Amino acid sequence: MTPFTVPHHLPTAGPDLLVALDVDGTLLSHLGDVTPRVVDAVAALAATGAHLVVATGRGVVATTPVLDVLDLLHGYSVCSNGAMTLKLDPSLERGFEILEAVTFHPEATLRRLRRVLPEALFLVEDAHMDRLVSAPFPDGELHGEPRVVDFEELCQVSATRVTLRAPDLEAAHIQEALDQAGLHGVSYAVGWTAWLDVAPEGVTKASALERVREHLGVSPFATVAVGDGANDHEMFNWASWGVAMGQATDQTKAHANDVTGTVAEDGVAWVLEALLGR
Repeated sequence: MTPFTVPHHLPTAGPDLLVALDVDGTLLSHLGDVTPRVVDAVAALAATGAHLVVATGRGVVATTPVLDVLDLLHGYSVCSNGAMTLKLDPSLERGFEILEAVTFHPEATLRRLRRVLPEALFLVEDAHMDRLVSAPFPDGELHGEPRVVDFEELCQVSATRVTLRAPDLEAAHIQEALDQAGLHGVSYAVGWTAWLDVAPEGVTKASALERVREHLGVSPFATVAVGDGANDHEMFNWASWGVAMGQATDQTKAHANDVTGTVAEDGVAWVLEALLGR
C-alpha cells in the first residue's frame, strides 16, 4: 500500500506518460546504493513504453553508470541540473549523443565563491564532458579522474556546471556564504552536504525536461517527477504530479503534490509501483 493515490488525470503506464527521476537520495541512497526493488520497478515501468528520464545534478560521466545499473539504454537523460541533455542510443560508441549543452563563463561566480569560501574545492565541467578541479575531492565523491588545474585556468573554461565542495562545513554554512557572495546570472542549488551546484542562468532540470516533453509529444498533464532536493523544486513545479521523497526538507516537500517513503524505504519504488497499478 502507498500513502497516496495516483491523480486520475494521469494516463495509465505507457507511451503517453513521462516520469522524471532524480538520482541521489531518490533512485540511489547517499551511499550510492540502488535496491533490487527500485531496479525492478524501473524496469517494469519502462517495459510499458513509459518515458523514464533520469534528471540529475550529476554530470554526464557520473550519470551514465546509473543508467547502466538501471538498464535504461533508450530515451533521454537530463544531467548537470539541465545544462546537458542526452539522447540514449546503445548503437553509439558511448551509448548516447549530446542533444544540448548550455554553457556560461564561470569566472565571476568562481571568484565570488572563493572570496567567501577560500578553502573550498571547485570542479568545472564543459560541454565536452571534460572535468577540471582546483584540488582532489574526497575519495569516492567523483567518478573517474578529473584533471587538477590552477584556479585561474578554471575561470577560463566555458562551463556547463560549477561545483563547490567544502568537506569541513555543513550545508547551512554554504547557504550563509551564498548570501554573502551575491551570485548573479546563474542558477544554483545547495545539496544535502556542503555541496553547491551552479548552472547557467535559467537552466534547471525543469527547463531541459520541458524540451524533452515537447520533443516526445507528451501532454503537460501526463508528467511525473520524483526527487528529494532543492534542485528538484522547479521540476516539481513543472510536473503534473510532483512527489517528494520522505527524507526531503519541509521546504522541498512544499513544492511537491505528494510525499512518498524515504530512500531507505524505497520510496521511489512506491511511486512507480502505484503508476503500474492504476
